Amino acid sequence: MADKKDILSLFEAFHGLKAMIIGDVMIDAYYRGKVERISPEAPVPIVHVSTRDRRLGGAANVAINIKALGAAPVLCSVIGEDSAASDFENLMLKEGLPIKGILKGNGRTTTVKTRIISGSQQLVRIDEEEIKPLSTQEMDTLLSTIAEILQNDGIDVVIFEDYDKGVISPSLIKAVVTLAREIGIPTAVDPKKKNFLHYR
Repeated sequence: MADKKDILSLFEAFHGLKAMIIGDVMIDAYYRGKVERISPEAPVPIVHVSTRDRRLGGAANVAINIKALGAAPVLCSVIGEDSAASDFENLMLKEGLPIKGILKGNGRTTTVKTRIISGSQQLVRIDEEEIKPLSTQEMDTLLSTIAEILQNDGIDVVIFEDYDKGVISPSLIKAVVTLAREIGIPTAVDPKKKNFLHYR
């Protein structure tokens, strides 16, 4: 377990840092309630929902954590053009996070992971998502947005958060790493397996 000195050093390392986070974002939704009987329609529990909660997930959750350490995160990603996208942007604004790096892709689905919980037991998780690479137009627009922010916003570090949902690709990695090196900005990665070797 980290001691107080280690924790203070971590806060000092992030304090005042402007970090660009690129990756897959999502909404984590939670429905909590009690199970008191089994459904007559099928052998499944009926959950009487008492609370509902929606939070930022994926790379957006990383942005929240980095902000809590004293850094200024700028999140870059692509979401859908749906009601969940509006919810996502509202959650971003509620957390005090900028949305200028969040793009909306036509035909994409904003990922929502919904967990049904009774007591301390998660009964089921429902994933609303469509895992697919960015279109050429989405990729070009995202890269253009990233380049503009890197060149004008005083970014200190770029962090890739790859959850294998389609935002991160070998070509995106190569383009961003090349641009960051030209400007003198270090890059870091927290990847899933699929694109790991492309970060070298």
